[in-house]
Amino acid sequence: MSNIIAGYLQTQDQVKRAIESLVVEGDFAPDQISSFFVNPAGQHDSYGLGGDRDKSPGAKQSGEGLAAGMATGGAVGAAIGMAGVVVAGPLAPAMGALLGAHVGGLVGSMRSMKERGEEETGPDGADNTEPQRASGMLVAVAASGPERQAQAMDLLARVGATRIEKADGTIRAGDWTDFDPLTPPQLAGRPAPASA
Repeated sequence: MSNIIAGYLQTQDQVKRAIESLVVEGDFAPDQISSFFVNPAGQHDSYGLGGDRDKSPGAKQSGEGLAAGMATGGAVGAAIGMAGVVVAGPLAPAMGALLGAHVGGLVGSMRSMKERGEEETGPDGADNTEPQRASGMLVAVAASGPERQAQAMDLLARVGATRIEKADGTIRAGDWTDFDPLTPPQLAGRPAPASA
């Protein structure tokens, strides 16, 4: 495993210029450079039926919430239905219970989809959602040491790369073999060059 610096580019021409710049100006080995398109979130086809995950990360307790909501909604609906027996007849409690269970199930499962106690925002008011990897053309290069990493970041930035990130991984024969599109990106700050 090595340190990898990667940046997003808009066009194929930028990708070509980035690779040329990394090889010519940066003296990076061509087989240590990888370029590929990152699909939008949810479209990585990790599963046979499509998608990225077998379960939605926010829906861990939705089954429990569904059951609780159905029980509560069914009881409330049956009670309301009892009041409607005079108007709707003897089926009113059953219909009220069914409608109440349906609405209660929807509300209960939605309320429990997030982790219990998880806030919408952090203590500083910032959004508490997990960052997702952007979609687009990605050029990545294996760069060991702070000076080589800074050089790779500068070269990528010069050709227009945005969202430059740092990762650990393996680039072998031009292929980032252990790239995981579901791993949240670690946006790179510019490392300070080593003092002489």
